[in-house]
Amino acid sequence: MIAHLRGLLLSLTPEEAVLDVGGVGYQLQIPLSTYYRLEGLQRDQDVALFVYTHVREDTISLFGFTSPDERSLFQRLIGVSGIGPKLGRVILSGLAPGDLVAALESGDAARLATTPGVGKKTAERMILELRDKVADLRSGPAEVAVSPSTPDDDLMAALESLGYRPREAERAVAAVADEAPDAELGVRLRLALKQLSKV
Repeated sequence: MIAHLRGLLLSLTPEEAVLDVGGVGYQLQIPLSTYYRLEGLQRDQDVALFVYTHVREDTISLFGFTSPDERSLFQRLIGVSGIGPKLGRVILSGLAPGDLVAALESGDAARLATTPGVGKKTAERMILELRDKVADLRSGPAEVAVSPSTPDDDLMAALESLGYRPREAERAVAAVADEAPDAELGVRLRLALKQLSKV
């Protein structure tokens, strides 16, 4: 599973971004919320995206997001019966992540149904299944990382790829930054895992 990619931005449209990662071009489908954060960037600028890998019998599709919270919201959306990855991307394109979370928590089915492909029944199902599962995403996604990779970024990506929640990973990264700021990634990862096992 690919969970995070950092590379040079080769091309960008409102529907997809192509990143050159070590000479390999990865095509990622993106929502408009991600596109808006990337559109001002120059070609060949360094970009980091969090990735959801969707595997079917006949294809593998990558979906890119500017934050782990945005990816998490997408994953929760596609967990709702009747919502696949393509519709999930459309929903995130139709409503900003913060607005989507607010609509789900307030039970605003009419607002959700303004998104193409989402009818009244789908909107009500989304509210029923997600209303109590999105409180941790209220703040909305962070800005996209466009600077070169830092040790903290790499450690954060490694912890998230192991399944740790962003907030748990952030606490561990902060603790390791104080304890061993100049250590190699492997050492920092072991320290972070030790820190997380104490929680």
